[in-house]
Amino acid sequence: MFIGLDLGTSSLKAILVDDAQTVLAEHSVPLSVQRLHDGWSEQDPKSWCDAVVEAFRALSTKADCSRLKGIGLAGHMHGATLIGADDKVLRPCMLWNDTRSQVEAAQMDGDQQFRETTGNIVFPGFTAPKVEWVRKNEPEVFGKIAKILLPKDYLRLFLTGEHVSEMSDAAGTAWLDTGARDWSDDLLATCQLERVQMPTLVEGSAASGRLRADLAAELGLPQVVVAGGAGDNAAAAIGAGVVEDGTGFLSLGTSGVLFAANAGYRPDPKTAVHTFCHAVPDTWHQMGVVLAATDALNWLAKLTGQTASDLTRDLGDVTAPSRTMFLPYLGGERTPHNDSNVRGQFLHLDHATDATEAARAVLQGVSYAFADCKDALGATGTTLDRALAMGGGSKSEHWISMLASTLNISLDLPKDGDFGAALGAARLSLMAAVGAGLDVATQPPLAKTIEPDPALSDAMAEGHARFKHAYCVLKDI
Repeated sequence: MFIGLDLGTSSLKAILVDDAQTVLAEHSVPLSVQRLHDGWSEQDPKSWCDAVVEAFRALSTKADCSRLKGIGLAGHMHGATLIGADDKVLRPCMLWNDTRSQVEAAQMDGDQQFRETTGNIVFPGFTAPKVEWVRKNEPEVFGKIAKILLPKDYLRLFLTGEHVSEMSDAAGTAWLDTGARDWSDDLLATCQLERVQMPTLVEGSAASGRLRADLAAELGLPQVVVAGGAGDNAAAAIGAGVVEDGTGFLSLGTSGVLFAANAGYRPDPKTAVHTFCHAVPDTWHQMGVVLAATDALNWLAKLTGQTASDLTRDLGDVTAPSRTMFLPYLGGERTPHNDSNVRGQFLHLDHATDATEAARAVLQGVSYAFADCKDALGATGTTLDRALAMGGGSKSEHWISMLASTLNISLDLPKDGDFGAALGAARLSLMAAVGAGLDVATQPPLAKTIEPDPALSDAMAEGHARFKHAYCVLKDI
């Protein structure tokens, strides 16, 4: 038996699987985010530890965990969890969608060695500019930093007592030599940091430590191996079998991701595509990232006083895009714009625009943002003809059909089960505990494939062209 933990922004999810990777039990614990100022997004790391204890206890009531063999970790990337010499947290964790460090990010990105070494633009959401913001604005905190941990790796510290990270998550800090899969001493020195302040690196499928004896005794669990794990999207790819070159997935979660697995390292920072290490050795991956996907629909639901289900219930068949348009940049955008200042906008509203039409525009706007990501991936030489559709938004066949025609690719819907980050983390723990024998490239059985509608593809392409023009106009305002 194996446990996979997925530390998400709004909840911690835990699943228990058997040796055949059948899910035996699962439990989620809600988490809250604090936004004290515009662009700030923080979380108390103690809440992660409390949540994992609650999740372990809940799983133990649903199944016998005495035969547990391993634990795997996945989590949201880029967070800056700063701890002192006593392993105590120095300040709340600055999360992936915290954009206060845009000035620091621009300064780092202006230094050519960052793109050359990491293979990526230095985005405001990355870890390095956040820590630089702390150095400039909270020097008393910066001076006490003994270790800098990513969110899931702080959870690892709580579980094992070890300061360890792995390649896929570390690649999102802007301190990793992504091709060499190691910290860059030169980039750390540029930020007035040293390697000793970084966690040790292991591959995601390797052991990173064992569950602390005292914690194991408290929870009634064996003192099992804790795997290196992965950042949330790399873990989701492991859960879905997206490992071989040319395979990919489209994730419709709070944010949106168009993910492509790569056999080799081929960065192209100017596209604003993320090029990161994958969670298993000698593999990499690329991602186009949309910061607000289902988050945009949830925003509209809150604005209108309806639920997302209410808003999308009467959309009917996918049709040619309406004139009403929505730019889903509620908190800036990653791919392809690298623009933390741009904000969302409705265009071409009139007296006939109702909540349903606004919802249709939101789904179209997010779909066009995914088309931007597909174009950016294509500019790096990466092409996708089909992808697995994952995440909460993939339950809307209307939205998936719209995306298939907009991106002009086939989208596969898994038959059943959650092939997400928690399952990927559990798979990595299985690899760490028992070694060879698991084919992580095996993809789940499919319920159906949604093909692009040739009758709509041209209209969606025209709508996408209008969408791109609208962004250019918005930038000039």
